[in-house]
Amino acid sequence: MEYEIKGTVMPALEVTLQQGESIYTESGGMAWMSDGINMQTSGRGGVGKMLGRALAGESLFLTTYTCEAPQATIVFTPEAPGHIIPVPLQAGYSIIAQKDAFMCAEDSVELAMHFRKRLGAGLFGGEGFILQKLTGPGLAFVEIAGEVRQYQLTAGQTIKVDPGHIAMYEPTVNYDIQMVKGVANMFFGGEGLFLATLTGPGRVWLQTMPLSNLAGAIRRYIPSK
Repeated sequence: MEYEIKGTVMPALEVTLQQGESIYTESGGMAWMSDGINMQTSGRGGVGKMLGRALAGESLFLTTYTCEAPQATIVFTPEAPGHIIPVPLQAGYSIIAQKDAFMCAEDSVELAMHFRKRLGAGLFGGEGFILQKLTGPGLAFVEIAGEVRQYQLTAGQTIKVDPGHIAMYEPTVNYDIQMVKGVANMFFGGEGLFLATLTGPGRVWLQTMPLSNLAGAIRRYIPSK
């Protein structure tokens, strides 16, 4: 399998499959494809995993595209302006991503929901208790709104983040929530009552434009009845 990410603000992921190779995505995730690709939609894993995917922000059903010609091309596009990030996963290696981040992956990659272990992180973390977990082996692709900054945290190193800006992180990173100090900061600082703390070791990916912020900005220009 070969791929190329084309474009800037609204990029497209163009994947070239060889005969017998497969890639899957959520229902409706494909933009266009060449002839010679077989499309098969299923629950992929049974009722339990279907419900888990729904809780993690994906559709109940997933669609697998298998190349039946010597070679064929399939294209996926994101739901919002931003970036497409390729994530190579070794066997047993996982990555934790925000809800709705999953775009597509090789057939060998497992998509599952991930629970935040800490009650505070789930209640006040901006995205709820449930995230997405992608486990290898294989290549996966995630879509992240806005621009992306990646940080490599050393052991014990902490970064404080507005929860909506957390796009993805390695499982070795500890995720927690802390209350903003100072009454004036809490109520007039514009950052809410809580900040997320990400503590290394491990990599984190932060996004400049959370979809909730974009939706709020657009909502101000929609006339109310």
